Amino acid sequence: MLYYPKIPGPRDAPAGHCVAFEKLDGTNLHWCWGRDSGWHAFGTRRDRFDLTPTGTAAFAAAHPGLEDAPAAFLDALADPLDAALRHHPEFSGRGEVRAFTEYLGPNSFAGRHHRDEPKETVLIDVWVEDSGFVGPGAFVAMFGHLPTPRVVYRGKLTGAFLEAVRRGKYDVAEGVVCKGGHGADVWMVKAKTLAYLDRLKASFGTKWEAFWE
Repeated sequence: MLYYPKIPGPRDAPAGHCVAFEKLDGTNLHWCWGRDSGWHAFGTRRDRFDLTPTGTAAFAAAHPGLEDAPAAFLDALADPLDAALRHHPEFSGRGEVRAFTEYLGPNSFAGRHHRDEPKETVLIDVWVEDSGFVGPGAFVAMFGHLPTPRVVYRGKLTGAFLEAVRRGKYDVAEGVVCKGGHGADVWMVKAKTLAYLDRLKASFGTKWEAFWE
């Protein structure tokens, strides 16, 4: 199962209002929450484990290099995010909520991490069963007090803005994720910088396209 969608490039982006967030260069993980059960499961974009000692051990065995991710989430983000979810009536039902995070360190690159560096967990999206992703404006209002990506732009998604991102005018290392809409109609597109493209080609040679848009 694919828990988080693949974000397309800007080629077919809607011509509408968006909120553009800095794109973080980490590993996408999801965390499952229920009002009665609290945080009870987690995993990558493609797999899921129980948030128990047995489940975290199985996750560590399946994903070398990510062994510390559950502890990083539980130590820094689990409690304040739980409080935020309980505070807002939008999350009062019994359906599952999935919080999506990026796990990264100071020198993480293309999903690869330095084992001895400190890591952080940053909230990037919240999905609600039966209603879809929280829209970008509501996400900032509800969760902006938590570790979340920096908002670099609000306004109409234009070719001029995307070109400015490409040319490095927004001081982002990898690029941006532009989001618009609400609930089931939320859309996302990504745009990466030319400087990041150069790093990919230098590191991966002819395989750079696997890490591009």
